[in-house]
Amino acid sequence: MNLYQLYYFRTTAKHQHFTRAARELSLTQPSLSHAIAALEDELGIALFEKHGRNVRLTKYGEKFLPYVESAIQEIENGAQKMREMSDNANSNISLGFIYTLSSHYIPEIINGFKSNIDNQHINFSIKEGCTDRPCTADLVKSLKEGKLDIIFASLIPNDPEVEFIHICDQNLIALLPNNSPLANQPTVDLRDTESYSLIHYSGKSGLKQEINQLFEMVNIVPKVSCEVEDEPSMANFVSANMGIAIIPDNPSIRHYPIQVRPISYPSYTRKIYVGYMKNRRQTESIQSFIDYVLTSKMPFCKKKIEELAKTIKDKKLVLA
Repeated sequence: MNLYQLYYFRTTAKHQHFTRAARELSLTQPSLSHAIAALEDELGIALFEKHGRNVRLTKYGEKFLPYVESAIQEIENGAQKMREMSDNANSNISLGFIYTLSSHYIPEIINGFKSNIDNQHINFSIKEGCTDRPCTADLVKSLKEGKLDIIFASLIPNDPEVEFIHICDQNLIALLPNNSPLANQPTVDLRDTESYSLIHYSGKSGLKQEINQLFEMVNIVPKVSCEVEDEPSMANFVSANMGIAIIPDNPSIRHYPIQVRPISYPSYTRKIYVGYMKNRRQTESIQSFIDYVLTSKMPFCKKKIEELAKTIKDKKLVLA
């Protein structure tokens, strides 16, 4: 028994005439008769009986018809639900990203994408993560579970299921009190910061570890005056003359009453990656956003355009 046979049975029951039913079904009359006969053989009963030039349901056919109509209706309801879900999925993108991208990069990349009239119907749901390795692992876990479509991270776990593509480099900057002698120079050499207290990231974040490694490169153990979770808090402590801070470049921090200087030594940039499941069939909207991320230019996040152009050419991203 197959779905076609159920449709054929229902249509024949409606017309009570094989020729008219076959015409509606775009079948030949012998093909329809053969399909109904096969269904009757499978059920072991006669569903129709001749009535002049027409046919009519037997008592068994009358009993069977409500079940067939109910089954077809349930299947059609399910198909409609899937179509609605498909439409909804194609207009929604779930993003996960590390905290340090939340103040500027993610809002700008979404706004740039939605500035195209073809993308204005697309909605974003976001999950903001912290900056540490467990948090990156949590983003990857959510990606695998289908809770997220795309993630942005600076630390890449070795995972064969996830495609990570380097999208840009993010410089680190120094936040300085206005009266700091370091502010008299256009850049900051970490070797000149040994006498200063450091406003540091709290916890065991990956970013905190990266900054510690920079100080190790210049043989300095920073004197940490306090630890906080976010850059605005750091800027407030710096403005209160409690020390200096090292953070990823962040344009939103520049309105605070502090001095901002790039770090000239040691030379260091944070690599930012976009990640998505390698073998997951992406919707058209998700694929369009991935392509936009790979080709967009952000003024505070330096892209290696040549590398990205080659990546786009080499990668065979799956379209829905």
